[in-house]
Amino acid sequence: MLAAGHTAKSIAVRLDRTESSINERLRDARRKTGVGSSRELARLLDAQEYWDKKIDLPTGHMTPETGAEPATAGLKLSKGVFVMGMGLLTAAAAIVFVATSSVDHRSELPNARLVGQEQQSLVGSWALDISRIPEEDRPQNVTIKFQMSEDGRWKTIVDIVGKDGVHQHAESIAATDGRPVAVSGNIPMINTVALRQPEPNTLVMTLGHDGAPLSTRVYTVAEDRNTMTETIIWAGQELPKLETTYFSRIG
Repeated sequence: MLAAGHTAKSIAVRLDRTESSINERLRDARRKTGVGSSRELARLLDAQEYWDKKIDLPTGHMTPETGAEPATAGLKLSKGVFVMGMGLLTAAAAIVFVATSSVDHRSELPNARLVGQEQQSLVGSWALDISRIPEEDRPQNVTIKFQMSEDGRWKTIVDIVGKDGVHQHAESIAATDGRPVAVSGNIPMINTVALRQPEPNTLVMTLGHDGAPLSTRVYTVAEDRNTMTETIIWAGQELPKLETTYFSRIG
């Protein structure tokens, strides 16, 4: 209902609950997921819907596009790198409660082609805030670089320097049509990526290996254009485990 545009007041009326109880649920969901507003929470709900209905491809069909040029980005760190100790399953449960009785309010998701400087907030280089990662899992450095070509395709470049000093690199070029393309580099667990762009400041990325989806990652740039969150939805769970990491613009 939140993703469909309802307010706390209208949700309370529909579910026959008090407005204060709905606001408390929303506050709890925002705190647990690390988002700053109900609008961002609605985007997170949309990301879960993309996973269930739009981006998830049947096993065995998630192969690179025939004739696609060598893709040059996907990101796959160990799950431990992203564990933030935030009670994420509880957060997911709170989100599911808020979404109860919602309806499918859009039949097609827009594949935005960016035009104008205002719509290119994702373009640039971003560094992971490693201070938020548990020390035992903390990499030395993680950067993501987003570029966009004139035909509207995204080039993503990922560089990871692990705790042990080993450097991993991945690159891809993909349109925001949900079709998987190949990923090049030396990250063994990832060889395909598929993109969607529901809004100019948001990019939804599904990573896979040999036809099997591994995770969906939602990159959202804040209004200050200098900070970006990465919300991760792992595949293969009845109740998605949501993890959030934070990036700062470096270029």
